[in-house]
Amino acid sequence: MGLEERIKIAEAINILGNFCGPRDIDELTTAALQDKYHFPRVDAAVLFGGSILTGGEVFAEIMKKQLAEKYVIVGGAGHTTETLREKMAASLGREVSPCSCEAELFNEYLQEKHGLSVDYLEKESTNCGNNITFLLALLEKEKLSHDSVLMVQDATMQRRMEAGWRHHAGGGLVVNYAAYSVKITVGEKGLAYEEEPDGMWDMDRYVELLMGDAQRLQDAPDGYGPKGKNFIAHVDMPPEVREAFLYLQKFYGVRKANPAYGTP
Repeated sequence: MGLEERIKIAEAINILGNFCGPRDIDELTTAALQDKYHFPRVDAAVLFGGSILTGGEVFAEIMKKQLAEKYVIVGGAGHTTETLREKMAASLGREVSPCSCEAELFNEYLQEKHGLSVDYLEKESTNCGNNITFLLALLEKEKLSHDSVLMVQDATMQRRMEAGWRHHAGGGLVVNYAAYSVKITVGEKGLAYEEEPDGMWDMDRYVELLMGDAQRLQDAPDGYGPKGKNFIAHVDMPPEVREAFLYLQKFYGVRKANPAYGTP
């Protein structure tokens, strides 16, 4: 494979990454929320356990700046959990329980690294769909306002999470803030991160996750939109994103959903 083609692959990955991992505000400040949405804090901030470790740092910043009335971590055990356990153990410098779910792991991270603890943990969800439905059930059970929600998820899954919220909640404002934003470059040894976030996926896994979500976001028979499996609300996919996805299919497969973590 020549340099020109590697550059095209990197560009296509970056197009998918920027699309799948939106950030609706430029910085995590009350001023940014006020300027765009005309309020200084949201009703609830939610960290989803599918994120890499840097999601914990982002959520710590949100909590320290008091950008929400309530703070929730969502995540049982799913296809990313074992990787999170391994990365969390390395970051904390100790073993973590093999039974710990994603929400528990991130709460331990916040406690040990920042002296912070969230208000609520949702510990049963296993996939992006019931991440949202179980979150909504928790918010309703605790009678928590959720007209505005700040969501932090792994950048590969951020847009799908927001589309899931629109599908199941039927209303309310979502402020997206993906856990990280990366740029892929071409180096002497191939594709590389310009700056690598803490706990980042290896390159093949990152692209695999992006390809899986780009497929799921499509409102088509083989996607998750209303014209497909109807798991999420309609998502407008710009032509350049669709083209990038089709181009990358020449080199990468599309991750299939693991039935072990499906909704019963």
